[in-house]
Amino acid sequence: MAARSLITGFSNPTVKFLRSLREKKHRKAAGKFLVEGLRLLTDAREMGHLPETLVMATGRERHPLLDALEVEVLAADGNVIECSSEILAKITGKDNPQTVAGLFSEFDTSLAAIDRSISKIWLVAQALRDPGNLGTLLRTGDAVGAGGLVLIDDCADPFSVEAVRASMGAVFTQRIAQARWEEFLPWLRAGKGQLVAASLRDAADYRTAPYAAPSFLLVGNESRGLPEQYEMECDLRVTMPMKGRADSLNAAVASAVLAYAVLSRFEN
Repeated sequence: MAARSLITGFSNPTVKFLRSLREKKHRKAAGKFLVEGLRLLTDAREMGHLPETLVMATGRERHPLLDALEVEVLAADGNVIECSSEILAKITGKDNPQTVAGLFSEFDTSLAAIDRSISKIWLVAQALRDPGNLGTLLRTGDAVGAGGLVLIDDCADPFSVEAVRASMGAVFTQRIAQARWEEFLPWLRAGKGQLVAASLRDAADYRTAPYAAPSFLLVGNESRGLPEQYEMECDLRVTMPMKGRADSLNAAVASAVLAYAVLSRFEN
Protein backbone atom coordinates (compact mmCIF):
# COMPACT_ATOMS: atom_id res chain seq x y z
CA MET A 1 0.00 0.00 0.00
CA ALA A 2 1.46 3.36 -1.02
CA ALA A 3 2.38 5.65 1.86
CA ARG A 4 3.89 9.07 2.37
CA SER A 5 5.54 9.97 5.67
CA LEU A 6 7.76 12.51 7.39
CA ILE A 7 10.63 11.35 9.59
CA THR A 8 12.08 13.83 12.07
CA GLY A 9 14.16 11.67 14.42
CA PHE A 10 17.54 10.03 13.94
CA SER A 11 16.43 7.08 16.09
CA ASN A 12 13.50 6.22 13.82
CA PRO A 13 13.58 2.45 12.97
CA THR A 14 13.37 3.17 9.24
CA VAL A 15 16.40 5.45 9.45
CA LYS A 16 18.30 2.74 11.33
CA PHE A 17 17.33 0.13 8.74
CA LEU A 18 18.28 2.27 5.74
CA ARG A 19 21.54 3.26 7.41
CA SER A 20 22.37 -0.41 8.07
CA LEU A 21 22.35 -1.08 4.32
CA ARG A 22 25.72 0.61 4.06
CA GLU A 23 27.12 -2.69 5.36
CA LYS A 24 27.25 -5.78 3.17
CA LYS A 25 25.98 -8.20 5.80
CA HIS A 26 22.83 -6.15 6.32
CA ARG A 27 22.28 -5.74 2.57
CA LYS A 28 22.52 -9.49 2.11
CA ALA A 29 20.24 -10.23 5.05
CA ALA A 30 17.58 -7.82 3.79
CA GLY A 31 18.12 -8.36 0.06
CA LYS A 32 18.00 -4.58 -0.40
CA PHE A 33 20.37 -1.84 -1.51
CA LEU A 34 20.44 1.95 -1.66
CA VAL A 35 20.92 4.21 -4.68
CA GLU A 36 21.67 7.90 -4.16
CA GLY A 37 21.04 10.76 -6.54
CA LEU A 38 18.40 11.81 -9.04
CA ARG A 39 20.47 10.87 -12.09
CA LEU A 40 20.94 7.25 -11.01
CA LEU A 41 17.32 6.94 -9.90
CA THR A 42 16.15 8.35 -13.23
CA ASP A 43 18.37 5.89 -15.09
CA ALA A 44 16.83 3.10 -13.03
CA ARG A 45 13.29 4.30 -13.81
CA GLU A 46 14.05 4.47 -17.52
CA MET A 47 15.25 0.86 -17.36
CA GLY A 48 12.05 -0.24 -15.66
CA HIS A 49 13.31 -0.27 -12.07
CA LEU A 50 11.44 1.79 -9.50
CA PRO A 51 12.58 2.14 -5.89
CA GLU A 52 10.36 0.52 -3.31
CA THR A 53 10.99 3.50 -1.06
CA LEU A 54 11.96 7.00 -2.11
CA VAL A 55 13.71 9.15 0.52
CA MET A 56 13.79 12.91 -0.14
CA ALA A 57 15.30 15.78 1.79
CA THR A 58 12.93 18.50 2.94
CA GLY A 59 13.70 21.92 1.51
CA ARG A 60 14.94 20.44 -1.76
CA GLU A 61 14.47 22.31 -5.02
CA ARG A 62 11.64 21.09 -7.22
CA HIS A 63 12.68 19.11 -10.29
CA PRO A 64 10.38 17.61 -12.94
CA LEU A 65 12.29 14.32 -13.00
CA LEU A 66 11.98 13.97 -9.25
CA ASP A 67 8.29 14.88 -9.39
CA ALA A 68 7.74 12.20 -12.04
CA LEU A 69 9.68 9.65 -9.99
CA GLU A 70 7.62 10.41 -6.89
CA VAL A 71 4.35 10.01 -8.78
CA GLU A 72 5.43 6.67 -10.27
CA VAL A 73 6.66 5.28 -6.94
CA LEU A 74 3.36 6.08 -5.26
CA ALA A 75 1.38 4.70 -8.21
CA ALA A 76 3.34 1.45 -7.88
CA ASP A 77 2.38 1.22 -4.17
CA GLY A 78 5.83 2.32 -3.05
CA ASN A 79 6.65 4.56 -0.12
CA VAL A 80 7.83 8.17 -0.10
CA ILE A 81 9.66 9.46 2.94
CA GLU A 82 10.71 13.04 3.61
CA CYS A 83 13.40 13.88 6.16
CA SER A 84 15.96 16.56 6.87
CA SER A 85 19.20 16.67 4.91
CA GLU A 86 20.99 15.79 8.18
CA ILE A 87 19.02 12.56 8.51
CA LEU A 88 19.62 11.76 4.84
CA ALA A 89 23.34 12.28 5.46
CA LYS A 90 23.13 9.79 8.32
CA ILE A 91 21.43 7.27 6.02
CA THR A 92 23.88 7.61 3.13
CA GLY A 93 27.02 8.21 5.17
CA LYS A 94 27.90 11.33 3.18
CA ASP A 95 28.43 14.76 4.70
CA ASN A 96 26.94 16.42 1.63
CA PRO A 97 24.37 13.93 0.36
CA GLN A 98 22.29 14.43 -2.72
CA THR A 99 18.68 15.32 -2.02
CA VAL A 100 17.19 11.93 -2.84
CA ALA A 101 17.90 8.23 -2.37
CA GLY A 102 15.99 5.08 -3.25
CA LEU A 103 15.64 1.60 -1.80
CA PHE A 104 15.71 -1.34 -4.24
CA SER A 105 15.55 -5.10 -3.98
CA GLU A 106 18.71 -6.88 -5.08
CA PHE A 107 18.47 -8.67 -8.41
CA ASP A 108 18.66 -12.39 -9.06
CA THR A 109 22.41 -12.99 -9.43
CA SER A 110 22.31 -16.71 -10.17
CA LEU A 111 23.93 -18.07 -13.31
CA ALA A 112 20.55 -19.54 -14.21
CA ALA A 113 19.25 -16.00 -14.74
CA ILE A 114 21.85 -15.32 -17.44
CA ASP A 115 20.89 -15.71 -21.09
CA ARG A 116 24.22 -15.84 -22.90
CA SER A 117 22.53 -15.50 -26.31
CA ILE A 118 21.59 -11.85 -25.79
CA SER A 119 25.10 -10.51 -26.37
CA LYS A 120 28.38 -11.35 -28.08
CA ILE A 121 30.41 -9.94 -25.18
CA TRP A 122 30.31 -10.72 -21.46
CA LEU A 123 32.68 -9.50 -18.78
CA VAL A 124 33.95 -11.81 -16.04
CA ALA A 125 35.97 -10.79 -12.98
CA GLN A 126 37.64 -13.07 -10.45
CA ALA A 127 38.25 -11.97 -6.86
CA LEU A 128 37.87 -8.28 -7.74
CA ARG A 129 38.12 -6.38 -4.46
CA ASP A 130 37.68 -2.71 -5.32
CA PRO A 131 34.05 -1.54 -5.63
CA GLY A 132 35.17 1.31 -7.86
CA ASN A 133 36.72 -1.16 -10.31
CA LEU A 134 33.58 -3.27 -10.17
CA GLY A 135 31.40 -0.27 -10.96
CA THR A 136 33.74 0.69 -13.79
CA LEU A 137 33.43 -2.81 -15.25
CA LEU A 138 29.64 -2.47 -15.25
CA ARG A 139 29.95 0.92 -16.93
CA THR A 140 32.33 -0.55 -19.52
CA GLY A 141 29.93 -3.40 -20.17
CA ASP A 142 27.15 -0.93 -20.84
CA ALA A 143 29.40 1.08 -23.17
CA VAL A 144 30.35 -1.91 -25.36
CA GLY A 145 26.88 -3.47 -25.33
CA ALA A 146 27.93 -6.41 -23.18
CA GLY A 147 25.29 -8.66 -21.70
CA GLY A 148 26.57 -8.28 -18.19
CA LEU A 149 29.20 -9.08 -15.59
CA VAL A 150 29.88 -12.42 -13.94
CA LEU A 151 31.66 -12.15 -10.59
CA ILE A 152 33.75 -15.18 -9.69
CA ASP A 153 34.72 -16.22 -6.16
CA ASP A 154 34.95 -13.53 -3.45
CA CYS A 155 34.41 -10.18 -5.15
CA ALA A 156 33.35 -6.77 -3.91
CA ASP A 157 29.61 -6.34 -3.53
CA PRO A 158 28.02 -5.00 -6.74
CA PHE A 159 25.21 -3.48 -4.65
CA SER A 160 27.44 -1.39 -2.38
CA VAL A 161 26.91 2.36 -2.56
CA GLU A 162 30.42 2.77 -3.99
CA ALA A 163 29.98 0.19 -6.76
CA VAL A 164 26.53 1.47 -7.71
CA ARG A 165 27.82 5.05 -7.86
CA ALA A 166 30.86 4.05 -9.96
CA SER A 167 28.62 2.14 -12.38
CA MET A 168 26.92 5.41 -13.37
CA GLY A 169 23.60 3.59 -13.65
CA ALA A 170 24.96 0.51 -15.45
CA VAL A 171 23.99 -1.65 -12.46
CA PHE A 172 20.50 -1.38 -13.95
CA THR A 173 21.48 -2.12 -17.58
CA GLN A 174 23.86 -5.05 -17.06
CA ARG A 175 22.97 -8.52 -15.88
CA ILE A 176 24.99 -9.46 -12.82
CA ALA A 177 25.80 -13.00 -11.75
CA GLN A 178 27.83 -14.27 -8.81
CA ALA A 179 29.33 -17.76 -8.60
CA ARG A 180 32.28 -19.83 -7.50
CA TRP A 181 34.73 -20.91 -10.20
CA GLU A 182 33.65 -24.54 -9.80
CA GLU A 183 30.07 -23.46 -10.57
CA PHE A 184 30.91 -21.07 -13.39
CA LEU A 185 33.09 -23.33 -15.52
CA PRO A 186 30.54 -26.19 -15.92
CA TRP A 187 27.83 -23.62 -16.63
CA LEU A 188 29.97 -22.01 -19.33
CA ARG A 189 30.88 -25.35 -20.93
CA ALA A 190 27.23 -26.39 -21.05
CA GLY A 191 26.62 -23.91 -23.88
CA LYS A 192 28.34 -21.69 -26.42
CA GLY A 193 31.02 -19.41 -25.05
CA GLN A 194 34.71 -18.65 -25.53
CA LEU A 195 36.58 -17.92 -22.31
CA VAL A 196 39.26 -15.27 -22.91
CA ALA A 197 41.84 -14.24 -20.31
CA ALA A 198 44.14 -11.26 -20.20
CA SER A 199 47.39 -13.12 -19.56
CA LEU A 200 51.14 -13.37 -20.14
CA ARG A 201 51.15 -17.18 -20.45
CA ASP A 202 51.34 -18.36 -24.09
CA ALA A 203 49.24 -15.36 -25.05
CA ALA A 204 48.32 -13.93 -28.44
CA ASP A 205 48.31 -10.22 -29.22
CA TYR A 206 44.90 -8.90 -28.16
CA ARG A 207 44.58 -6.95 -31.43
CA THR A 208 44.80 -9.99 -33.70
CA ALA A 209 43.56 -12.84 -31.51
CA PRO A 210 40.83 -15.17 -32.90
CA TYR A 211 37.82 -14.13 -30.85
CA ALA A 212 34.56 -16.04 -31.14
CA ALA A 213 31.12 -14.99 -29.95
CA PRO A 214 29.97 -15.04 -27.30
CA SER A 215 33.28 -14.08 -25.69
CA PHE A 216 33.56 -14.12 -21.91
CA LEU A 217 36.41 -11.74 -21.07
CA LEU A 218 38.08 -12.73 -17.81
CA VAL A 219 40.22 -10.48 -15.61
CA GLY A 220 41.65 -11.29 -12.21
CA ASN A 221 42.33 -9.76 -8.84
CA GLU A 222 43.87 -6.27 -8.84
CA SER A 223 47.12 -7.34 -7.17
CA ARG A 224 47.43 -11.09 -7.82
CA GLY A 225 45.87 -11.46 -11.24
CA LEU A 226 44.30 -14.78 -12.22
CA PRO A 227 45.26 -18.10 -10.65
CA GLU A 228 47.28 -20.15 -13.13
CA GLN A 229 44.77 -22.99 -13.10
CA TYR A 230 42.02 -20.57 -14.15
CA GLU A 231 44.12 -19.26 -17.02
CA MET A 232 44.82 -22.80 -18.22
CA GLU A 233 41.09 -23.44 -18.50
CA CYS A 234 40.65 -20.53 -20.91
CA ASP A 235 40.08 -21.08 -24.62
CA LEU A 236 42.18 -18.06 -25.52
CA ARG A 237 44.80 -16.02 -23.67
CA VAL A 238 45.70 -12.55 -24.90
CA THR A 239 48.25 -9.95 -23.94
CA MET A 240 48.55 -6.20 -24.33
CA PRO A 241 51.90 -4.56 -25.12
CA MET A 242 53.42 -2.62 -22.21
CA LYS A 243 55.79 0.06 -23.53
CA GLY A 244 56.75 1.63 -20.21
CA ARG A 245 57.97 0.46 -16.82
CA ALA A 246 54.57 -0.81 -15.68
CA ASP A 247 54.09 -4.55 -16.18
CA SER A 248 50.30 -4.54 -16.13
CA LEU A 249 47.18 -2.40 -16.41
CA ASN A 250 44.51 -1.77 -13.80
CA ALA A 251 41.99 -4.64 -13.98
CA ALA A 252 39.09 -2.42 -15.04
CA VAL A 253 41.22 -0.59 -17.62
CA ALA A 254 42.53 -3.86 -19.08
CA SER A 255 38.98 -5.16 -19.32
CA ALA A 256 37.86 -2.01 -21.15
CA VAL A 257 40.74 -2.15 -23.65
CA LEU A 258 40.05 -5.82 -24.33
CA ALA A 259 36.30 -5.33 -24.60
CA TYR A 260 36.68 -2.62 -27.24
CA ALA A 261 39.13 -4.78 -29.20
CA VAL A 262 36.59 -7.61 -29.24
CA LEU A 263 33.75 -5.24 -30.11
CA SER A 264 35.76 -3.89 -33.03
CA ARG A 265 36.37 -7.41 -34.30
CA PHE A 266 32.72 -8.41 -34.08
CA GLU A 267 31.56 -5.22 -35.82
CA ASN A 268 33.91 -5.63 -38.78
